[in-house]
Amino acid sequence: MSSAEVYLRPLFISELANDDAGPWGRLAGGRLRFSHVEVIERPSLKQQILSYGEVAASGEQAIREALAALEEPRAPLMGLDLNTPKIMGILNVTPDSFSDGGEFYTHDDAIAQARRAIEEGADILDIGGESTRPGSEPVDEATECARILPVIEAMAGEGAPVSCDTRKPAVMRRAMAAGAGIINDISSLTYHPDARTTAAELGAPVILMHSKGEPKVMQKAPSYDDVCLDVFDALQANIQACEKAGIPRSKIIADPGIGFGKTFDHNLELLNGLALFHGLGVAIMLGVSRKGFLGALTGVKEARSRAVSSVSAALCGLARGVQLYRVHDVKQTVEAFAVWEGVSQRRVP
Repeated sequence: MSSAEVYLRPLFISELANDDAGPWGRLAGGRLRFSHVEVIERPSLKQQILSYGEVAASGEQAIREALAALEEPRAPLMGLDLNTPKIMGILNVTPDSFSDGGEFYTHDDAIAQARRAIEEGADILDIGGESTRPGSEPVDEATECARILPVIEAMAGEGAPVSCDTRKPAVMRRAMAAGAGIINDISSLTYHPDARTTAAELGAPVILMHSKGEPKVMQKAPSYDDVCLDVFDALQANIQACEKAGIPRSKIIADPGIGFGKTFDHNLELLNGLALFHGLGVAIMLGVSRKGFLGALTGVKEARSRAVSSVSAALCGLARGVQLYRVHDVKQTVEAFAVWEGVSQRRVP
């Protein structure tokens, strides 16, 4: 059995693990632990649930390697310890993003909003100048740079960790020169043939997001054999390609791409199966903020009114050990995470 044919999904994840009840795995080297694992084989899709002890004692190399990837500690991101969840505040300096397009389009408004996000508790700012909502058209490099560079320079100059949301190598270079420290690419560095080599040369951490098709057409009847396994395989292939290009795995974050070339059901399957993606051996980012499937679940049609459902979806990520969260509603997310943290740290007597 090759490593590409076996997947491990941690089950019964908890911070209240008691070693007296048996051996537990440690998820991504952090505080969360898991007592059982769902072992999935492909192409047969055979599934079985085993205890952590049974998996750890397995004689199959593929299973041992997959378990090691689940448990390996994740490297810090721009000095931030990923053993506790980190929040990335979204700042779209665009006229047409699906949730806040045009709201922070002037540089003064964008900088004011960025400062507000930091004050509210954002650990990182993610600044983008090209809308990638379903049906959107690409913009040229000059326009994208004109939108974001003054904001990146201002916020990096104030000491804020900044990520640049872009698919274009030329924009990556200028954003890094302006003070950004992370590249967040919805195409997993596949949009431009020079993207991987550029990212490797820049030496910055990269966020690889899964998307199926260009934003303009990605929601036209997307299909998968098994959405969780297919997205896992695509991300794994892109991670390996990045490593080959010279980007170390310790500088890679993976994002399953909720809402990017996925149906309503696909999004729910991915949220439920998030723990599977720790098997990639990299930190995981979740971006569910204000997305359309939340409106379908709740009946809230206006994207900017979906703060409650966005936070609820983010809490699904906390329960599955996700390390990084890309959000619009920073204050609400910070408060919800604080409650979760306070409760989860209480040990059973």
